[in-house]
Amino acid sequence: MPLADARAICPDLSTRPTDLAREVAALASLRRWAGRYAPMVARDGSDGLVADITGVPHLFGGEADLRSDLHARLERVGLSVESAIAGTQGAARALARHGGGILAEGELVQGVGRLPVSALRIDHDTAEALSRVGLVRVADLAGLPRAPLARRFGPALVLRLDQLLGHQPEPVAAEPDAPHFGVRMTLPEPIGLQSDVMAGLARLLDRLCSKLALHHQGARRLRLELRRVDRGTVQVEIGLARPMRDPDRIAALFAKGVDEVDAGFGIDALRLSAPLPEPMPPEQIGGRPTVQQDDALADLVSRLGNRIGFDRVLRMMPTDSKIPERSFRIMPVAWSEPVSTPSSRGPLRPVVIFPPEPATHVSGHPPTKFRWRRMRFTTLRAHGPERIAPEWWFDDPAWRSGLRDYWRIETQEGARLWLFHTPQNPDWRVQGEFA
Repeated sequence: MPLADARAICPDLSTRPTDLAREVAALASLRRWAGRYAPMVARDGSDGLVADITGVPHLFGGEADLRSDLHARLERVGLSVESAIAGTQGAARALARHGGGILAEGELVQGVGRLPVSALRIDHDTAEALSRVGLVRVADLAGLPRAPLARRFGPALVLRLDQLLGHQPEPVAAEPDAPHFGVRMTLPEPIGLQSDVMAGLARLLDRLCSKLALHHQGARRLRLELRRVDRGTVQVEIGLARPMRDPDRIAALFAKGVDEVDAGFGIDALRLSAPLPEPMPPEQIGGRPTVQQDDALADLVSRLGNRIGFDRVLRMMPTDSKIPERSFRIMPVAWSEPVSTPSSRGPLRPVVIFPPEPATHVSGHPPTKFRWRRMRFTTLRAHGPERIAPEWWFDDPAWRSGLRDYWRIETQEGARLWLFHTPQNPDWRVQGEFA
């Protein structure tokens, strides 16, 4: 019902916006956990799971004991659940959403016959059309000929009815689990030297990178776990500027972290995992001289990012705006792709743009002499004006004074500056410097 109607009925109603991403992740985790009851578990809509438990109930003492164990474990972690066991997937789904229970073999029609026709997974319009002609329960449809039903209400109704009754097969289509990228090594004798740890890491990297290549994936983050003899664990984690599966280049990034590890009485096990993989399809590297340059830049960004943080290694990206302050934006290098600078079709732009700074003791128009940053300048050449109007769709306090007339000033002192003034304001300001 609408939220306003619900609050009219219950003024103290507490609401929260739904988080679809977290709900999907929670259901995926629950699906993996449900693998203890069946080899094939699949999602059933956005709020349910379906499992093929053929040949499994006797391991728990029967179907009733299996269902009781399932409910008890989920209730212990605070989850409310309803379940059903039936001979077909459609019957189990319908019964689970209308009270739950267990249908014994041979009692399928009697067990689901009392359920409303909406339990057949049909759309709302079809369910209403069936109700208007007096077909409100599944039992009302079970004995009817299929051809008239299909002509009047569509083939989807007949398919769902036959799947529920077991006349049409409907296997559990369990989606494949995402590959786990992790390898481990157990050592017969403890080690403690950095060279020994790096040698073990090199073997793990070869195996992990081979697995990544098999699935056309690359690692963006790698975690090395070192287990000490005293059962303590030390972790060394690195990030990468872009997906990578080159063992030699990755090993070099681990050297600093491994050197700082306290080995204690020795390390007897290593585990390497890639918790953040990304697609990395094979690419043609022959005849591309820029590949080595791209790799060198990625290695540099990876080294800097692991030292000072990837959010602090930035690049400037061009934007479609004539306003100097909005002509670029700053993005982290690791989370953005380089964009070629568009060809300049207008006046020359300075290499460095900074917030406007006042120019004082200005004489002439354009200025022939002025002071800026406690230095005196004498104009040698002046090019302009270039008039830039504010963007009316942005309310920028810095541009509320109106138009700006920009001048390129070459000084006798060697500085090439970008000055502007507004027609409404006689003050001059410096906003950039040319090479």
